[in-house]
Amino acid sequence: MLAAQAVWQTAQSVLFFAPLPEELDIWPLLAEALAAGKQAALPRFVAATRSYEACRILDPEKDLQVGHFGIREPGTRCARITSGKLDLILVPGVAFDLRGGRLGRGKGYYDRLLGELHGTTCGVAFEEQIVGEIPIEPHDARLKLLLTQTRWIQVKD
Repeated sequence: MLAAQAVWQTAQSVLFFAPLPEELDIWPLLAEALAAGKQAALPRFVAATRSYEACRILDPEKDLQVGHFGIREPGTRCARITSGKLDLILVPGVAFDLRGGRLGRGKGYYDRLLGELHGTTCGVAFEEQIVGEIPIEPHDARLKLLLTQTRWIQVKD
């Protein structure tokens, strides 16, 4: 469904995430993006600063390793994206609402990363992860789009 959207078709750079078993599997889109000549990136955890940074991926087979939280992430050979500009940012979470609210895993790492990046944010979820309302705090990043296995949602302001 994402590949049919204009935001995907026009994106030259995309931040992916390595889905956990309980998350919607967007992994096949990484190979599709690279084959189409898009710049692909994934978050890498930096233990020294307890934060994520976006790093470019050229070859998933060679560039990825198991990271700090047991999640696939870019290895040290992958360059950090220093501009902070990505056309499309795919965002995991535990729950989402139709106002762009997102409930993460509770440490705020992803919200801090989103605060440093510029681009269209798209939450990726199973339909049952969409809830009535997520409490939003000032540091929480709001999403612009939501993708589920059955629909594409433009967030209401």
